[in-house]
Amino acid sequence: MANHKSALKRMRQNEKRRLHNRIYRTRARTLVKRARVEIAGGDLEAAKAAARAAIKDLDMAASRGTIHKRNAARRKSRLMKQLAAMEARS
Repeated sequence: MANHKSALKRMRQNEKRRLHNRIYRTRARTLVKRARVEIAGGDLEAAKAAARAAIKDLDMAASRGTIHKRNAARRKSRLMKQLAAMEARS
């Protein structure tokens, strides 16, 4: 346990930020999962819309520092690769 006043405050801040960042991280994961389900489903327009929403959310999480920008770029790249493969099949 922290002994200094500043360390106690820092602990409170870190906990608040952790809970706030969790919202953005979880939402990004959920939207990526939805996009993957849509891609597997076969509906091209729904898949594109879901991918667009997921990419927007990943960018938001990266800009906030919740996830690393390269982590977001990697996830977006993989998602677009799957979408392109789906379009090629159609």
